[in-house]
Amino acid sequence: MSEKLEVGSIVEGKVVRVKPFGAIVSLGKVQGLVHISQVANSFVQDINDHVKVDDVVKVKVLSIDEESNKIALSIKEALPKEERRPKGDKPFNKQPRRQNYHNNNNSEQGSSNPAQEYFRPHSSVNASSDFEDKMKEWMKQANDRQTSLNKRANKRSY
Repeated sequence: MSEKLEVGSIVEGKVVRVKPFGAIVSLGKVQGLVHISQVANSFVQDINDHVKVDDVVKVKVLSIDEESNKIALSIKEALPKEERRPKGDKPFNKQPRRQNYHNNNNSEQGSSNPAQEYFRPHSSVNASSDFEDKMKEWMKQANDRQTSLNKRANKRSY
């Protein structure tokens, strides 16, 4: 394809077409695709709000597929590190931690979080006998359903 293009390099290109799924960028003799997810750091509803035909953009080469002659590009990866995350956005892994159920004083009184109440361990229940009871009940229900289906099938065959 192109000897001077390498994966990871940042190059300048010119937007030649804008499609709903991304932008086609000319890199001289070859063209590559900037997928809509690689246009900006935030969610892109309409790609036309971010790039236009004839815009000159810096892109990072994400991959080069020689067999299919496809080049994957990214505008957001070409940005300096401090600009990659939109201002005001919190990093994804900085969410507040959930309270551990062992330390939850409200678990005995009822919780405002239904999932917390549902997943609260029940110390008085023996896990293996509880499982066996549930399995027996499930097997009984499955057998009842199968019997009912068999009865219906036999009635239709007459």
